[in-house]
Amino acid sequence: MIKLFLAVFFYLFAVVVTIDAAFAHGVVGKRFFPATLATEDPFVADELALPTVLHIKRPAEHDLPPHKETEISAELQKRITPSFSLSVGGEFVHLEPDGLNSENGFGNLELGAKYGLFKSEPHEAIVSLGVELEVGGTGNKSVHAESFSEVSPAIFFGKGLGDLPESAKFLRPVAVTGTVGAKIPTRSKTVTVHVHEDGDIEREVERHSNSLKWGFAIEYSIPYLLSFVQDIGLPSVLRRIIPLVELDLETFLDRGRGGQTNGTVNPGFIWAGKSIELGVEAVIPINDRTGQNVGVRGLIHFFLDDLFPMSIGRPIFGR
Repeated sequence: MIKLFLAVFFYLFAVVVTIDAAFAHGVVGKRFFPATLATEDPFVADELALPTVLHIKRPAEHDLPPHKETEISAELQKRITPSFSLSVGGEFVHLEPDGLNSENGFGNLELGAKYGLFKSEPHEAIVSLGVELEVGGTGNKSVHAESFSEVSPAIFFGKGLGDLPESAKFLRPVAVTGTVGAKIPTRSKTVTVHVHEDGDIEREVERHSNSLKWGFAIEYSIPYLLSFVQDIGLPSVLRRIIPLVELDLETFLDRGRGGQTNGTVNPGFIWAGKSIELGVEAVIPINDRTGQNVGVRGLIHFFLDDLFPMSIGRPIFGR
């Protein structure tokens, strides 16, 4: 599956790099903010991520030994008004536990809402508010989809450095996007009862911690450099590349895990055109709890508001 995704990715990359199209989606002032892979971007938009693919080997957790995990996910975001959108997403999960049979199934349904709160074109800045609901019990237990729901309110932000002085002009292509929020389970613990052959009854208690979800992406926009700073004569294949590093982190707050932080560092690049974006990143765990193996994440992303500006790419109300 990963080889197939990479083959499709590089085929599309070879096709779209020949297209010379201006950015429209995700623009504040002169700044184009791409849709990031590991963290949520701050834009209210009509867009389709199909697919996002993650492949990594994870450490043992709960009753699952160390295992390879492949996730193939999709998300559709639709503007209801120019500043408010709803989203729906889900994922197919393939697990290969060490020494056990592989498992396949769908994760829980994910619903979201986002509201554009603030935008400053001169300062290339944007702030949005959002909330996501993972609907417990809608996925398959075989791939460890939880039976309870989780609510995740968050604030999203983006800031370009295009307002720096001339003396720092080569830093102007830098931008930072990020998110800070909470993940709140609707159940504090799960009790599992095991009845052994000798009649003994064992109760296993798994506590579900509240946590702080946070992360950010540091980007260096080659298109911004060439258009608004200095054209340094790069070949066409590199003129739409945005190198970036993302940090995707979760800090647990209570119920026996308080103070623990898990997450990944994700260096990679994005190629972005007018209506499609391609991205690929390495997935590097920050500690042993998160894992010891480097994974890979890839994205094919469609900007529906640029593909279909007169139909499904328009807000339902307030056009």
